[in-house]
Amino acid sequence: MPGTAQAAPAAQKKGMGKNMRDSLIAYSFIAPNFIGFCVFTLVPMIFAIALAFCDWDGVHAVEFVGLKNFIDLMDDETFKASFVNTIVYTVGTVPLTLVCSLGLAVLLNQKVKCRNFFRTVSFFPYVASLVAVAAVWNMIFSPSMGPVNQLLASLGVENLPRWAAGKETAMITVILFSVWKNMGYYMVIYLAGLQGTNLELNEAAELDGANKWQIFWHVVLPQLRPTTFFVIIMLTISSFKVYDQMYMITQGGPGNATMTLVYDIYNVAFVNTPRYGYASAISMVLFVLVLIVTIVQFRGSSAND
Repeated sequence: MPGTAQAAPAAQKKGMGKNMRDSLIAYSFIAPNFIGFCVFTLVPMIFAIALAFCDWDGVHAVEFVGLKNFIDLMDDETFKASFVNTIVYTVGTVPLTLVCSLGLAVLLNQKVKCRNFFRTVSFFPYVASLVAVAAVWNMIFSPSMGPVNQLLASLGVENLPRWAAGKETAMITVILFSVWKNMGYYMVIYLAGLQGTNLELNEAAELDGANKWQIFWHVVLPQLRPTTFFVIIMLTISSFKVYDQMYMITQGGPGNATMTLVYDIYNVAFVNTPRYGYASAISMVLFVLVLIVTIVQFRGSSAND
């Protein structure tokens, strides 16, 4: 019918107009975040990649030098030390924080007295001021007047560790500090994962004669695999990017014992004579390192699934 034929295009046009309006509304909500991402993340990242192949001190003109910055890294002893220290810090921090946070979550998931109080106390170091807790940590582990060394001396230990002041023990001190400060945050994540597990499986395993350790290892832990994968990814990335703990406790020393890649980037770009191109080259090495580790972890998780 003629009237129906004319009404169909009008309805279709009205529907297209509504879809366009809905799309514009959706884009208007997305736009602020996308613009902020482009301005503060995407554009600086592209600029840093391009700058890694240039020489620039922030005053003179940018000079293209090709792969010179990356070649110079091979002879840079500070870069080599920071690269190794970053790996050592990550290898030491990630598994230890994982085990401590999981153990704390399992313990505080039980029906114990003052459970909420202990959960709050465990989480407090993560939200406390880094400057304050680092100052307290340095006082506790002071080689001369710290209560830790005084306790060791009272127990008859002769060669007392120098902790943050010793080249051999500085990295251990920073690792212990990082584990203590961050395990409360990951404990909360594990608590959420534990409360989402299927308790009926635990009861079935208990009826089959499994003890608590067997129930945890074979029933509970496999259910926490997504949570564990998330924690490992977040811990690994944050460990590779560590800077603030090193700055507050050891300032990268003694020598280069606790110098990390991010700390080296900061020194090259802002502390010494500015070499923004060279600092960008170091940041590209860090980016590739984090990317490789993340891809390996994702593939390992996919293979296990």
